[in-house]
Amino acid sequence: MKKINCIIIDDEPSSQQVLQQFVNEIDFLALKATCNHALEAKEIMKNEKIDLLFLDINMPIISGLDFYKSLTNPPLVIFTTAYAEYAIEGFDVNATDYLLKPFSFERFFKAVTKVKDILKKDDHQLVVKADKRLHLINFDEILFIQSLGDYVKVHTENNSLTTYSKLSAMLEKLPSKDFIQVHKSYIINTKKINFIEGNHLSVSEHKIPIGQKHKPNLISILNNYS
Repeated sequence: MKKINCIIIDDEPSSQQVLQQFVNEIDFLALKATCNHALEAKEIMKNEKIDLLFLDINMPIISGLDFYKSLTNPPLVIFTTAYAEYAIEGFDVNATDYLLKPFSFERFFKAVTKVKDILKKDDHQLVVKADKRLHLINFDEILFIQSLGDYVKVHTENNSLTTYSKLSAMLEKLPSKDFIQVHKSYIINTKKINFIEGNHLSVSEHKIPIGQKHKPNLISILNNYS
């Protein structure tokens, strides 16, 4: 498994030092930055693929909770704070864990192991946040994904889930050998195609449009299957 890219976001130097020391002790973690406030972290996240946030809740400018809620496609998060009363709200936004300061290395290790286990499952699954829950969907169950403006709908063999995300962000999470964009509003699982007719393709009982700029890539990929 590749290393987990993480960021520490905490305005207390002593807390930063403890977290840096603990992160450096874990061989599967890669610390990309230590930030004093959330806006600093947001700039880094524009250019770096971040898998995990160690996020303090009570911070200047914007609280950790408000910052996390503002993210369109958030990474996993472990909240770190000295205030136990924030714990319930932290779990309401699907935090992986909640570390109450001061915490031991053993407690820290338990939390990051949870993250490791979740991301290991992600090698074969898509994590979708919908209805205040994190849903794990096996890649093989996905038929297609449809853009709905600032949201996408993930269509599976049995149901569909709508989540706040851009289509481009969703495409980055999927294995490129099986999932391709065929239209400005659609990603399809190439294994689920029944047939192509004109500028449409059939997936299960659904008729999916094919955009002109995407058609050559689609045909090329399908020819490689033969």
